[in-house]
Amino acid sequence: MTATVAEPTAARPVPLARGYRFELVKLVSQWRVRLLILACWLAPALFVAAVSEQSSLPTDTTFGRWMHATGWAGPLVMLGFAGTYALPLLTSLVAGDVFAAEDRLGTWRHLLVAVRSYRRVFAAKALASLTVILLLVAGLAVSGVVGGLAAIGNRPLVGLDGHLLAPGAAAGKVLLAWVCVVAPTLTLAAIGLLGSVAFGRSPMGLLLPVVVALAMEFAQMLPLPVAVRLALPSYAFIAWTGLFTSPAQLGPLLISIVVSLVWAVVATALAYLLFRRRDFTNLSYDGSARRALAAGALPLVALLALTAGIVAVSTSATGSGIEQDKVQNSLATEFAHLYRMQAAQLHRPDVTEAQLAAMAACTKGGGLVAPDGPGNDWRCVVSWHIPGVEITGSAIYQLDVTADGRYVADGDGPKEVNGYFQVRTPTGDQPNPLWQFDGNVELLPTH
Repeated sequence: MTATVAEPTAARPVPLARGYRFELVKLVSQWRVRLLILACWLAPALFVAAVSEQSSLPTDTTFGRWMHATGWAGPLVMLGFAGTYALPLLTSLVAGDVFAAEDRLGTWRHLLVAVRSYRRVFAAKALASLTVILLLVAGLAVSGVVGGLAAIGNRPLVGLDGHLLAPGAAAGKVLLAWVCVVAPTLTLAAIGLLGSVAFGRSPMGLLLPVVVALAMEFAQMLPLPVAVRLALPSYAFIAWTGLFTSPAQLGPLLISIVVSLVWAVVATALAYLLFRRRDFTNLSYDGSARRALAAGALPLVALLALTAGIVAVSTSATGSGIEQDKVQNSLATEFAHLYRMQAAQLHRPDVTEAQLAAMAACTKGGGLVAPDGPGNDWRCVVSWHIPGVEITGSAIYQLDVTADGRYVADGDGPKEVNGYFQVRTPTGDQPNPLWQFDGNVELLPTH
């Protein structure tokens, strides 16, 4: 009688679904993440409701001056704040720490032995952090909408070209704007994964998304060529404003979303490659600056150069994209829309934009410099014609045009048109829509 010895069977890796649930539970069980979720679902509503009731509004932010008029302005103000500050911080605290936490606790060997698959460990951690980040973004959006509607109500919203959006249309565009910023948020999350893998226990991995976001935000303030501006994922945090013009300025928005998604894929792939090459036997690993530079930073710089070249060739975009004709057309269009709003306030006979035939003539630097590019030295004279009136009306505006195409038009007279912040109506004084307003110049060629 002979005994047979059974050959040992190789242990199978843990299924991805189980690993994902395990990583998600680990994330949500942290008091820091729970506090973030609670803050994102409550704080925006309280902030928007409180600011909407104040006499002083954040007029330096897009749609801030309309927070008294409609509940849909509040979530857009919150969106601008989130793109600059909140979302980079949230991605740092979640994705920027998801791998580094194992280094601090010294649990890598236990985790890898339990799961038995580098690929599934990486995928589970990436998916878990993505789930939490999407939950935080959804909280910011929903909470901001609830706060605005509760404080002011479901009223029409004035777009960035002066046209009036019905409550239903405003709701759709606000939600779409929040969806659009998911793409650059994914980029920051992928950079967070890359930093968390590359720097180990070092705090630099946790800070990397914030540092990169601040650097790109600073770059957007510079007079960069259009192609370089659109090749930065951060422009998607700005390009959503194009949804609130008629017709919508979709070109820059779509390009910025595609660029953001490409960056997210490349940064995630780089993080995975670094993860596969990590030495998990060194419990004091604090990252390798040389490896982070060679396998992380340099490929992303090359990607920026490549995408900038593709955008330049495919769109024929040159210079700053801010040109005299674009500024004049944008200002004249918005003035005509807002003039009708003022006429309704004053109970004057309604006229169409075509009947007004508004035109703008703009100069820059007192006519001493070329009329293009950003600056606060734009001066425009808007003229219009009312049917049955022989005299042509005119009004003066001082424009502050930023490098990303947004501008603030400040009325400079005459007083009864745009020289005062209120107009006297039959029902009392009301805010003058022609006094100050925000606008948007599309940076890409419009022909």
